[in-house]
Amino acid sequence: MTPVPDPSEEWRRLDRRTVLVTAAVLTGVAGGAGLPTVLGLAGAMPLWRAVTWVLAGAALLVGGGAAADYVRWRRTRYRVGAERAELRTGLLLVKRRSLARERIRSVDLTAHPLLRVLGLVKVRIGTGENAGGESTLELDPVTKAEGERLRRELLDRVRPDAPDSPHDGALAVLDPGWIRYAPASFVAPLLGGAAAGAVMQVSEWFGAQGEVIEWIGDRFQDTSVLGMIVVLVLLALLAGTVGALGLWVEMWWNYRLEREPGGTLRVRRGLFTARSISIEERRLRGIELVEPLGVRMCRAARVDAVATGLVKDDEDKHADHKTLLPPAPRDLADRVAAQVLREPEAPTGAPLTAHPRAARTRRLRWALGSALAPVAVLAVLGAALTPVLLYAAAGCALVLVPLAVLLALDAYRNLGHGITGDYLVTRSGTVRRTTVALQRGGVIGWTVKQSSFQRRAGVLTLTATTAAGEGAYDIHDAGEGEGLAFAAEAVPDLLAPFLKPTGVRDAGVETRKTRG
Repeated sequence: MTPVPDPSEEWRRLDRRTVLVTAAVLTGVAGGAGLPTVLGLAGAMPLWRAVTWVLAGAALLVGGGAAADYVRWRRTRYRVGAERAELRTGLLLVKRRSLARERIRSVDLTAHPLLRVLGLVKVRIGTGENAGGESTLELDPVTKAEGERLRRELLDRVRPDAPDSPHDGALAVLDPGWIRYAPASFVAPLLGGAAAGAVMQVSEWFGAQGEVIEWIGDRFQDTSVLGMIVVLVLLALLAGTVGALGLWVEMWWNYRLEREPGGTLRVRRGLFTARSISIEERRLRGIELVEPLGVRMCRAARVDAVATGLVKDDEDKHADHKTLLPPAPRDLADRVAAQVLREPEAPTGAPLTAHPRAARTRRLRWALGSALAPVAVLAVLGAALTPVLLYAAAGCALVLVPLAVLLALDAYRNLGHGITGDYLVTRSGTVRRTTVALQRGGVIGWTVKQSSFQRRAGVLTLTATTAAGEGAYDIHDAGEGEGLAFAAEAVPDLLAPFLKPTGVRDAGVETRKTRG
Protein backbone atom coordinates (compact mmCIF):
# COMPACT_ATOMS: atom_id res chain seq x y z
CA MET A 1 0.00 0.00 0.00
CA THR A 2 1.41 3.41 -1.01
CA PRO A 3 1.72 5.70 2.00
CA VAL A 4 -0.25 8.94 1.99
CA PRO A 5 2.16 11.89 1.68
CA ASP A 6 2.31 14.46 4.41
CA PRO A 7 0.46 17.63 3.26
CA SER A 8 3.26 19.69 4.80
CA GLU A 9 5.75 18.28 2.28
CA GLU A 10 5.70 20.97 -0.36
CA TRP A 11 6.44 20.54 -4.04
CA ARG A 12 9.52 22.41 -5.22
CA ARG A 13 10.55 23.72 -8.61
CA LEU A 14 13.84 23.48 -10.41
CA ASP A 15 15.88 26.65 -10.64
CA ARG A 16 14.37 29.02 -13.22
CA ARG A 17 17.83 29.79 -14.64
CA THR A 18 17.63 26.50 -16.50
CA VAL A 19 16.11 28.48 -19.39
CA LEU A 20 19.18 30.73 -19.47
CA VAL A 21 21.48 27.71 -19.44
CA THR A 22 19.60 26.10 -22.35
CA ALA A 23 19.64 29.31 -24.35
CA ALA A 24 23.37 29.74 -23.79
CA VAL A 25 24.17 26.16 -24.80
CA LEU A 26 22.06 26.39 -27.95
CA THR A 27 23.68 29.71 -28.83
CA GLY A 28 27.06 28.01 -28.70
CA VAL A 29 25.80 25.15 -30.87
CA ALA A 30 24.29 27.59 -33.38
CA GLY A 31 27.52 29.60 -33.46
CA GLY A 32 29.67 26.53 -34.01
CA ALA A 33 27.48 25.24 -36.83
CA GLY A 34 26.71 28.66 -38.30
CA LEU A 35 30.13 29.54 -39.74
CA PRO A 36 30.63 26.39 -41.88
CA THR A 37 26.98 26.64 -42.96
CA VAL A 38 27.48 30.24 -44.13
CA LEU A 39 30.60 29.21 -46.05
CA GLY A 40 28.69 26.37 -47.66
CA LEU A 41 25.71 28.53 -48.68
CA ALA A 42 27.85 31.43 -49.89
CA GLY A 43 28.77 29.52 -53.02
CA ALA A 44 25.13 29.28 -54.14
CA MET A 45 23.78 32.71 -53.03
CA PRO A 46 25.01 36.15 -51.99
CA LEU A 47 26.84 36.32 -48.70
CA TRP A 48 24.27 38.61 -47.03
CA ARG A 49 21.47 36.20 -47.88
CA ALA A 50 23.43 33.22 -46.51
CA VAL A 51 24.09 35.13 -43.28
CA THR A 52 20.40 36.06 -43.03
CA TRP A 53 19.26 32.47 -43.43
CA VAL A 54 21.75 31.24 -40.87
CA LEU A 55 20.81 33.93 -38.33
CA ALA A 56 17.12 33.14 -38.81
CA GLY A 57 17.80 29.45 -38.25
CA ALA A 58 19.93 30.18 -35.19
CA ALA A 59 17.20 32.41 -33.72
CA LEU A 60 14.61 29.69 -34.32
CA LEU A 61 16.85 27.06 -32.68
CA VAL A 62 17.66 29.15 -29.62
CA GLY A 63 14.16 30.54 -29.19
CA GLY A 64 12.46 27.18 -29.67
CA GLY A 65 14.83 25.38 -27.33
CA ALA A 66 14.48 28.04 -24.63
CA ALA A 67 10.68 27.95 -24.94
CA ALA A 68 10.62 24.16 -24.64
CA ASP A 69 12.84 24.30 -21.57
CA TYR A 70 10.61 26.98 -20.04
CA VAL A 71 7.64 24.65 -20.41
CA ARG A 72 9.67 21.84 -18.85
CA TRP A 73 10.58 24.10 -15.91
CA ARG A 74 6.97 25.14 -15.41
CA ARG A 75 5.71 21.56 -15.46
CA THR A 76 8.41 19.95 -13.29
CA ARG A 77 8.02 19.56 -9.54
CA TYR A 78 9.78 17.43 -6.94
CA ARG A 79 9.56 16.77 -3.25
CA VAL A 80 11.29 14.65 -0.64
CA GLY A 81 9.12 13.26 2.12
CA ALA A 82 9.72 11.06 5.09
CA GLU A 83 9.26 7.89 3.03
CA ARG A 84 9.55 8.79 -0.67
CA ALA A 85 11.31 11.08 -3.15
CA GLU A 86 8.95 12.10 -5.96
CA LEU A 87 9.27 13.80 -9.35
CA ARG A 88 6.41 15.03 -11.53
CA THR A 89 6.90 16.34 -15.04
CA GLY A 90 5.24 16.52 -18.47
CA LEU A 91 2.72 18.69 -20.34
CA LEU A 92 0.38 16.51 -22.38
CA LEU A 93 1.64 13.26 -20.90
CA VAL A 94 2.21 13.80 -17.20
CA LYS A 95 4.78 11.44 -15.66
CA ARG A 96 5.09 10.92 -11.95
CA ARG A 97 7.84 8.79 -10.48
CA SER A 98 8.78 8.09 -6.92
CA LEU A 99 11.51 6.20 -5.09
CA ALA A 100 11.26 4.77 -1.61
CA ARG A 101 13.86 6.50 0.53
CA GLU A 102 15.17 3.26 2.01
CA ARG A 103 15.98 2.07 -1.53
CA ILE A 104 17.92 5.19 -2.55
CA ARG A 105 21.60 4.28 -2.91
CA SER A 106 23.20 7.27 -4.64
CA VAL A 107 22.84 11.03 -4.86
CA ASP A 108 25.42 12.34 -7.31
CA LEU A 109 26.02 15.99 -8.22
CA THR A 110 27.52 17.22 -11.50
CA ALA A 111 27.98 20.70 -12.90
CA HIS A 112 29.48 21.71 -16.25
CA PRO A 113 31.25 25.11 -16.48
CA LEU A 114 28.10 27.11 -17.21
CA LEU A 115 26.24 25.58 -14.27
CA ARG A 116 29.23 26.25 -12.02
CA VAL A 117 29.29 29.93 -13.03
CA LEU A 118 25.62 30.22 -12.07
CA GLY A 119 26.00 28.19 -8.86
CA LEU A 120 23.81 25.33 -10.08
CA VAL A 121 24.17 21.53 -10.13
CA LYS A 122 22.44 18.55 -11.68
CA VAL A 123 21.29 15.99 -9.11
CA ARG A 124 20.86 12.30 -9.91
CA ILE A 125 19.02 10.26 -7.29
CA GLY A 126 19.19 6.53 -7.92
CA THR A 127 18.48 3.14 -6.40
CA GLY A 128 21.29 1.37 -8.30
CA GLU A 129 18.87 -1.05 -9.95
CA ASN A 130 19.26 -1.85 -13.64
CA ALA A 131 15.86 -0.50 -14.58
CA GLY A 132 16.83 2.46 -16.77
CA GLY A 133 15.26 5.81 -15.97
CA GLU A 134 12.65 4.21 -13.73
CA SER A 135 15.24 3.81 -10.99
CA THR A 136 16.61 7.34 -11.26
CA LEU A 137 15.26 10.82 -10.56
CA GLU A 138 17.13 13.66 -12.26
CA LEU A 139 16.80 17.25 -11.09
CA ASP A 140 18.39 19.49 -13.73
CA PRO A 141 19.26 22.00 -12.36
CA VAL A 142 18.91 23.13 -8.75
CA THR A 143 21.09 25.43 -6.69
CA LYS A 144 24.29 24.00 -5.26
CA ALA A 145 23.00 24.51 -1.71
CA GLU A 146 19.81 22.61 -2.55
CA GLY A 147 21.81 19.78 -4.12
CA GLU A 148 23.96 19.43 -1.00
CA ARG A 149 20.86 19.49 1.18
CA LEU A 150 19.25 16.70 -0.84
CA ARG A 151 22.43 14.63 -0.74
CA ARG A 152 22.75 14.92 3.03
CA GLU A 153 19.07 14.33 3.67
CA LEU A 154 18.76 11.27 1.44
CA LEU A 155 22.03 9.55 2.37
CA ASP A 156 22.40 10.47 6.05
CA ARG A 157 20.95 7.44 7.82
CA VAL A 158 23.13 7.63 10.91
CA ARG A 159 21.51 7.83 14.32
CA PRO A 160 21.74 11.24 15.99
CA ASP A 161 23.55 9.70 18.98
CA ALA A 162 26.05 7.70 16.90
CA PRO A 163 29.66 8.58 17.80
CA ASP A 164 32.05 9.84 15.15
CA SER A 165 34.38 7.25 13.72
CA PRO A 166 38.14 7.82 13.89
CA HIS A 167 38.22 6.83 10.20
CA ASP A 168 36.02 9.78 9.17
CA GLY A 169 37.58 12.61 7.17
CA ALA A 170 39.85 12.83 4.13
CA LEU A 171 41.31 9.51 2.95
CA ALA A 172 43.13 10.88 -0.11
CA VAL A 173 43.59 14.24 -1.81
CA LEU A 174 45.04 15.20 -5.16
CA ASP A 175 48.78 15.01 -5.69
CA PRO A 176 49.56 16.84 -8.98
CA GLY A 177 52.48 14.45 -9.47
CA TRP A 178 50.01 11.68 -10.30
CA ILE A 179 49.59 13.24 -13.73
CA ARG A 180 52.76 11.39 -14.76
CA TYR A 181 50.73 8.18 -14.93
CA ALA A 182 48.25 9.55 -17.49
CA PRO A 183 50.45 8.89 -20.56
CA ALA A 184 51.16 5.36 -19.30
CA SER A 185 47.51 4.33 -19.72
CA PHE A 186 45.90 3.02 -22.90
CA VAL A 187 44.13 6.36 -23.34
CA ALA A 188 47.20 8.00 -24.92
CA PRO A 189 47.53 5.69 -27.97
CA LEU A 190 43.76 5.63 -28.40
CA LEU A 191 43.60 9.42 -28.44
CA GLY A 192 46.58 9.53 -30.82
CA GLY A 193 44.83 7.19 -33.24
CA ALA A 194 41.61 9.18 -32.90
CA ALA A 195 43.48 12.42 -33.66
CA ALA A 196 45.03 10.94 -36.81
CA GLY A 197 41.66 9.61 -37.91
CA ALA A 198 40.02 12.96 -37.23
CA VAL A 199 42.54 14.78 -39.45
CA MET A 200 41.84 12.43 -42.34
CA GLN A 201 38.06 12.56 -41.82
CA VAL A 202 37.89 16.38 -41.68
CA SER A 203 40.11 16.67 -44.74
CA GLU A 204 37.73 14.32 -46.57
CA TRP A 205 34.74 16.48 -45.60
CA PHE A 206 36.40 19.48 -47.24
CA GLY A 207 37.59 17.45 -50.24
CA ALA A 208 41.23 17.96 -49.32
CA GLN A 209 42.27 14.46 -48.24
CA GLY A 210 44.41 13.99 -51.33
CA GLU A 211 46.22 17.27 -50.69
CA VAL A 212 46.88 16.26 -47.07
CA ILE A 213 48.36 12.92 -48.13
CA GLU A 214 50.44 14.64 -50.81
CA TRP A 215 51.71 17.20 -48.29
CA ILE A 216 52.75 14.44 -45.89
CA GLY A 217 54.49 12.62 -48.74
CA ASP A 218 56.43 15.77 -49.67
CA ARG A 219 57.67 16.12 -46.10
CA PHE A 220 59.08 12.57 -46.16
CA GLN A 221 60.21 12.32 -49.78
CA ASP A 222 63.80 11.67 -48.69
CA THR A 223 62.82 9.23 -45.93
CA SER A 224 62.20 5.50 -46.19
CA VAL A 225 58.71 4.12 -45.79
CA LEU A 226 59.64 2.54 -42.45
CA GLY A 227 61.11 5.82 -41.20
CA MET A 228 58.00 7.72 -42.27
CA ILE A 229 55.75 5.25 -40.45
CA VAL A 230 57.85 5.52 -37.27
CA VAL A 231 57.75 9.32 -37.32
CA LEU A 232 54.00 9.42 -37.93
CA VAL A 233 53.38 6.94 -35.12
CA LEU A 234 55.53 9.01 -32.76
CA LEU A 235 53.63 12.18 -33.72
CA ALA A 236 50.32 10.41 -33.09
CA LEU A 237 51.59 9.20 -29.70
CA LEU A 238 52.71 12.74 -28.86
CA ALA A 239 49.25 14.07 -29.71
CA GLY A 240 47.69 11.27 -27.67
CA THR A 241 49.96 12.04 -24.72
CA VAL A 242 48.94 15.69 -24.75
CA GLY A 243 45.29 14.64 -24.97
CA ALA A 244 45.69 12.16 -22.10
CA LEU A 245 47.27 14.84 -19.91
CA GLY A 246 44.44 17.25 -20.67
CA LEU A 247 41.80 14.61 -20.04
CA TRP A 248 43.39 13.67 -16.72
CA VAL A 249 43.44 17.30 -15.56
CA GLU A 250 39.79 17.78 -16.50
CA MET A 251 38.68 14.58 -14.78
CA TRP A 252 40.78 14.53 -11.61
CA TRP A 253 41.61 18.12 -10.71
CA ASN A 254 40.31 19.07 -7.24
CA TYR A 255 40.10 15.35 -6.41
CA ARG A 256 39.27 14.43 -2.83
CA LEU A 257 38.17 11.14 -1.26
CA GLU A 258 36.61 11.39 2.17
CA ARG A 259 34.46 9.40 4.55
CA GLU A 260 31.61 11.42 6.02
CA PRO A 261 30.03 10.80 9.43
CA GLY A 262 27.58 7.95 9.07
CA GLY A 263 29.78 5.94 6.72
CA THR A 264 29.39 7.50 3.27
CA LEU A 265 32.38 7.58 0.93
CA ARG A 266 32.40 10.70 -1.21
CA VAL A 267 34.57 11.36 -4.26
CA ARG A 268 34.80 14.95 -5.51
CA ARG A 269 36.72 15.81 -8.65
CA GLY A 270 36.72 17.73 -11.93
CA LEU A 271 38.19 20.93 -13.35
CA PHE A 272 35.54 22.17 -15.79
CA THR A 273 32.79 19.69 -14.96
CA ALA A 274 32.60 19.22 -11.19
CA ARG A 275 31.39 15.81 -9.99
CA SER A 276 30.43 14.56 -6.56
CA ILE A 277 29.84 10.79 -6.24
CA SER A 278 28.65 9.19 -3.00
CA ILE A 279 28.83 5.50 -2.05
CA GLU A 280 27.27 4.25 1.15
CA GLU A 281 29.73 2.17 3.10
CA ARG A 282 27.13 -0.46 3.90
CA ARG A 283 26.92 -1.19 0.15
CA LEU A 284 30.65 -1.83 -0.08
CA ARG A 285 31.58 -5.49 -0.68
CA GLY A 286 35.26 -5.04 -1.41
CA ILE A 287 37.73 -3.21 -3.61
CA GLU A 288 39.47 -3.82 -6.92
CA LEU A 289 43.06 -2.83 -7.61
CA VAL A 290 43.45 -2.16 -11.36
CA GLU A 291 46.90 -2.06 -12.94
CA PRO A 292 47.08 -1.57 -16.73
CA LEU A 293 50.43 -2.67 -18.10
CA GLY A 294 51.94 0.81 -18.51
CA VAL A 295 50.70 1.96 -15.11
CA ARG A 296 51.96 -1.25 -13.48
CA MET A 297 55.42 -0.72 -14.97
CA CYS A 298 55.43 2.66 -13.19
CA ARG A 299 54.56 0.86 -9.91
CA ALA A 300 51.14 2.47 -9.69
CA ALA A 301 47.54 1.27 -9.42
CA ARG A 302 43.96 2.49 -9.43
CA VAL A 303 41.42 1.66 -6.72
CA ASP A 304 37.81 0.86 -7.66
CA ALA A 305 34.90 0.12 -5.36
CA VAL A 306 33.11 -3.22 -5.47
CA ALA A 307 29.70 -2.13 -4.25
CA THR A 308 26.03 -2.77 -4.83
CA GLY A 309 23.84 -0.07 -6.32
CA LEU A 310 26.39 1.26 -8.83
CA VAL A 311 24.45 0.10 -11.91
CA LYS A 312 23.88 3.03 -14.25
CA ASP A 313 21.25 3.66 -16.89
CA ASP A 314 21.96 4.52 -20.52
CA GLU A 315 22.27 8.25 -19.79
CA ASP A 316 25.04 7.76 -17.25
CA LYS A 317 27.96 6.07 -18.93
CA HIS A 318 30.90 7.36 -16.86
CA ALA A 319 33.25 4.41 -16.83
CA ASP A 320 35.03 5.86 -13.82
CA HIS A 321 31.89 6.09 -11.69
CA LYS A 322 33.22 3.47 -9.26
CA THR A 323 36.80 4.79 -9.10
CA LEU A 324 37.87 5.81 -5.60
CA LEU A 325 41.50 6.64 -6.43
CA PRO A 326 43.04 7.46 -9.84
CA PRO A 327 46.33 5.82 -10.80
CA ALA A 328 48.68 6.57 -7.89
CA PRO A 329 51.79 4.96 -6.32
CA ARG A 330 51.11 1.35 -5.39
CA ASP A 331 51.86 1.77 -1.69
CA LEU A 332 49.41 4.68 -1.51
CA ALA A 333 46.78 2.62 -3.37
CA ASP A 334 47.18 -0.18 -0.82
CA ARG A 335 46.92 2.29 2.05
CA VAL A 336 43.74 3.88 0.65
CA ALA A 337 42.26 0.42 0.05
CA ALA A 338 42.91 -0.51 3.68
CA GLN A 339 41.34 2.73 4.93
CA VAL A 340 38.29 2.27 2.71
CA LEU A 341 37.78 -1.26 4.06
CA ARG A 342 38.66 -0.21 7.64
CA GLU A 343 41.41 -2.83 7.74
CA PRO A 344 44.91 -2.44 9.23
CA GLU A 345 46.44 -3.85 6.03
CA ALA A 346 45.08 -3.99 2.50
CA PRO A 347 43.84 -7.51 1.61
CA THR A 348 45.14 -6.96 -1.92
CA GLY A 349 48.71 -7.02 -0.59
CA ALA A 350 48.42 -10.45 1.02
CA PRO A 351 50.49 -13.36 -0.40
CA LEU A 352 48.51 -15.50 -2.82
CA THR A 353 48.52 -19.18 -3.76
CA ALA A 354 50.21 -19.81 -7.11
CA HIS A 355 48.44 -21.84 -9.79
CA PRO A 356 49.77 -25.14 -11.20
CA ARG A 357 52.16 -25.29 -14.14
CA ALA A 358 49.34 -26.51 -16.34
CA ALA A 359 47.96 -22.96 -16.23
CA ARG A 360 51.27 -21.67 -17.60
CA THR A 361 51.21 -24.24 -20.39
CA ARG A 362 47.69 -23.21 -21.36
CA ARG A 363 48.66 -19.54 -21.55
CA LEU A 364 51.72 -20.29 -23.64
CA ARG A 365 49.59 -22.27 -26.08
CA TRP A 366 47.01 -19.46 -26.37
CA ALA A 367 49.70 -16.83 -26.83
CA LEU A 368 51.67 -18.78 -29.44
CA GLY A 369 48.49 -19.63 -31.31
CA SER A 370 47.44 -15.98 -31.40
CA ALA A 371 50.90 -14.88 -32.56
CA LEU A 372 51.41 -17.57 -35.20
CA ALA A 373 47.94 -17.25 -36.77
CA PRO A 374 48.70 -13.99 -38.67
CA VAL A 375 52.18 -15.31 -39.48
CA ALA A 376 50.65 -18.41 -41.06
CA VAL A 377 48.19 -16.30 -43.07
CA LEU A 378 50.96 -14.07 -44.39
CA ALA A 379 53.10 -17.11 -45.22
CA VAL A 380 50.32 -18.78 -47.21
CA LEU A 381 49.52 -15.59 -49.08
CA GLY A 382 53.22 -15.02 -49.72
CA ALA A 383 53.66 -18.48 -51.18
CA ALA A 384 50.64 -17.94 -53.44
CA LEU A 385 51.08 -14.28 -54.41
CA THR A 386 54.39 -12.54 -53.72
CA PRO A 387 57.60 -13.21 -51.75
CA VAL A 388 57.23 -9.81 -50.08
CA LEU A 389 54.58 -11.28 -47.80
CA LEU A 390 57.01 -14.02 -46.78
CA TYR A 391 59.40 -11.38 -45.48
CA ALA A 392 56.49 -9.73 -43.69
CA ALA A 393 55.62 -13.10 -42.12
CA ALA A 394 59.20 -13.55 -40.93
CA GLY A 395 59.22 -10.05 -39.45
CA CYS A 396 55.93 -10.65 -37.65
CA ALA A 397 57.24 -13.94 -36.25
CA LEU A 398 60.38 -12.25 -34.92
CA VAL A 399 58.31 -9.60 -33.14
CA LEU A 400 55.07 -11.34 -32.15
CA VAL A 401 56.36 -14.69 -30.88
CA PRO A 402 58.77 -13.35 -28.21
CA LEU A 403 56.19 -10.74 -27.18
CA ALA A 404 53.47 -13.39 -26.88
CA VAL A 405 55.73 -15.62 -24.76
CA LEU A 406 56.62 -12.75 -22.42
CA LEU A 407 52.95 -11.79 -21.97
CA ALA A 408 51.95 -15.42 -21.39
CA LEU A 409 54.61 -15.89 -18.69
CA ASP A 410 53.57 -12.61 -17.08
CA ALA A 411 49.91 -13.67 -17.15
CA TYR A 412 50.83 -16.91 -15.37
CA ARG A 413 52.89 -15.09 -12.72
CA ASN A 414 49.94 -12.81 -12.04
CA LEU A 415 47.54 -15.69 -11.37
CA GLY A 416 46.77 -16.17 -7.71
CA HIS A 417 44.09 -16.51 -5.05
CA GLY A 418 43.90 -16.56 -1.29
CA ILE A 419 41.97 -15.85 1.88
CA THR A 420 42.89 -13.07 4.27
CA GLY A 421 40.57 -12.32 7.17
CA ASP A 422 37.04 -11.63 5.95
CA TYR A 423 38.10 -11.39 2.31
CA LEU A 424 38.86 -13.73 -0.54
CA VAL A 425 41.37 -12.36 -3.01
CA THR A 426 41.87 -13.21 -6.68
CA ARG A 427 44.36 -11.80 -9.17
CA SER A 428 44.68 -12.26 -12.93
CA GLY A 429 45.55 -10.44 -16.15
CA THR A 430 48.66 -9.08 -17.83
CA VAL A 431 47.72 -6.21 -20.16
CA ARG A 432 45.24 -5.21 -17.47
CA ARG A 433 46.02 -6.88 -14.15
CA THR A 434 43.26 -6.79 -11.53
CA THR A 435 43.37 -7.80 -7.88
CA VAL A 436 39.96 -8.13 -6.25
CA ALA A 437 39.37 -8.36 -2.52
CA LEU A 438 35.78 -9.51 -2.02
CA GLN A 439 34.00 -9.93 1.30
CA ARG A 440 33.41 -13.61 1.91
CA GLY A 441 29.98 -12.79 3.29
CA GLY A 442 29.14 -11.04 0.01
CA VAL A 443 29.58 -14.23 -2.06
CA ILE A 444 26.14 -15.65 -2.84
CA GLY A 445 27.19 -18.49 -5.11
CA TRP A 446 29.98 -20.44 -6.76
CA THR A 447 30.18 -21.55 -10.38
CA VAL A 448 32.70 -24.31 -11.18
CA LYS A 449 33.58 -24.71 -14.86
CA GLN A 450 35.86 -27.26 -16.46
CA SER A 451 36.28 -27.72 -20.18
CA SER A 452 37.59 -30.93 -21.68
CA PHE A 453 41.03 -29.31 -22.10
CA GLN A 454 41.02 -28.18 -18.48
CA ARG A 455 39.96 -31.65 -17.37
CA ARG A 456 42.97 -33.18 -19.08
CA ALA A 457 45.22 -30.54 -17.52
CA GLY A 458 43.73 -31.03 -14.06
CA VAL A 459 42.60 -27.41 -13.62
CA LEU A 460 39.26 -25.62 -13.37
CA THR A 461 37.81 -22.10 -13.24
CA LEU A 462 35.93 -20.89 -10.15
CA THR A 463 33.57 -17.94 -10.35
CA ALA A 464 32.45 -16.15 -7.18
CA THR A 465 28.99 -14.70 -7.70
CA THR A 466 28.04 -11.55 -5.83
CA ALA A 467 25.42 -8.82 -6.03
CA ALA A 468 28.11 -6.12 -6.20
CA GLY A 469 30.52 -4.80 -8.79
CA GLU A 470 30.75 -6.89 -11.96
CA GLY A 471 28.53 -9.55 -10.39
CA ALA A 472 31.07 -12.36 -10.86
CA TYR A 473 34.82 -12.68 -10.30
CA ASP A 474 36.86 -15.52 -11.78
CA ILE A 475 39.71 -17.61 -10.44
CA HIS A 476 41.20 -18.98 -13.65
CA ASP A 477 42.88 -22.36 -14.00
CA ALA A 478 43.23 -23.28 -10.35
CA GLY A 479 44.23 -26.82 -9.42
CA GLU A 480 41.22 -29.13 -9.07
CA GLY A 481 41.60 -30.18 -5.47
CA GLU A 482 43.13 -26.93 -4.20
CA GLY A 483 40.56 -24.76 -6.00
CA LEU A 484 37.55 -26.62 -4.62
CA ALA A 485 39.07 -26.65 -1.14
CA PHE A 486 39.62 -22.90 -1.41
CA ALA A 487 35.99 -22.30 -2.39
CA ALA A 488 34.74 -24.48 0.47
CA GLU A 489 36.97 -22.68 2.98
CA ALA A 490 36.18 -19.18 1.71
CA VAL A 491 32.42 -19.61 2.07
CA PRO A 492 31.73 -22.64 4.29
CA ASP A 493 28.71 -24.86 3.57
CA LEU A 494 28.04 -23.20 0.22
CA LEU A 495 29.87 -25.69 -2.00
CA ALA A 496 30.51 -28.51 0.47
CA PRO A 497 27.28 -30.48 -0.27
CA PHE A 498 28.38 -30.79 -3.91
CA LEU A 499 31.89 -32.05 -3.25
CA LYS A 500 32.36 -35.78 -3.79
CA PRO A 501 35.43 -37.96 -4.14
CA THR A 502 35.01 -37.98 -7.93
CA GLY A 503 34.75 -34.15 -7.88
CA VAL A 504 34.13 -32.06 -10.92
CA ARG A 505 36.31 -34.33 -13.07
CA ASP A 506 33.32 -36.64 -13.53
CA ALA A 507 30.62 -33.99 -13.27
CA GLY A 508 32.03 -32.17 -16.25
CA VAL A 509 30.72 -28.74 -17.07
CA GLU A 510 29.23 -26.71 -14.25
CA THR A 511 28.19 -26.96 -10.62
CA ARG A 512 26.28 -24.14 -8.99
CA LYS A 513 24.73 -23.33 -5.65
CA THR A 514 23.44 -19.99 -4.45
CA ARG A 515 22.18 -18.67 -1.17
CA GLY A 516 18.63 -17.74 -0.53
